[in-house]
Amino acid sequence: METMFRRASLPACVVLSSLGLIAGSLALRAQDDDSHHGRKYKMPPPSARIEVTVVRDYNGKPIHDAHVIFHPIEGDKDKGALELKTNEDGKTIIDVIPVGDTVTLQVIAAGFQTSGAVYKVDKLNMSMEVRLKRPTEQYSTYKNSTPNSGAPGQSDPPPPNPNPSQPQPK
Repeated sequence: METMFRRASLPACVVLSSLGLIAGSLALRAQDDDSHHGRKYKMPPPSARIEVTVVRDYNGKPIHDAHVIFHPIEGDKDKGALELKTNEDGKTIIDVIPVGDTVTLQVIAAGFQTSGAVYKVDKLNMSMEVRLKRPTEQYSTYKNSTPNSGAPGQSDPPPPNPNPSQPQPK
């Protein structure tokens, strides 16, 4: 009875294994098919490698730990800020800003004037040198050449009366 059962199940096993192989090959073929509507991968634009060197203006020596801040601008929109610090050679490198963007570069270092400039990223490799100056006297629109002008608690003298026939207010 066992041999009869084995003989009867042999064709069924062959048919089932054949169907399994056919179904498996169809599933593998479906994975290779690109005709389905899925999400398309869009290549990012090429990015530039920008090297910024920060040095002292008066002697050209590098400034360590200066803050170099990049503000990429796309059209009229600021895309955020990317901040890096300079190494002991006064250099920092960034390679994530796309070619064609405009960048506002701001450099801040302790004991120096803040520097800022706008650059157009138009090459794959760019190198910039920023020369920082020592702070100078603060500019004031209230500064005057008269000795007591603008001092706290004192006022400027009244202007001369252009028409002497009118009395001056008291």
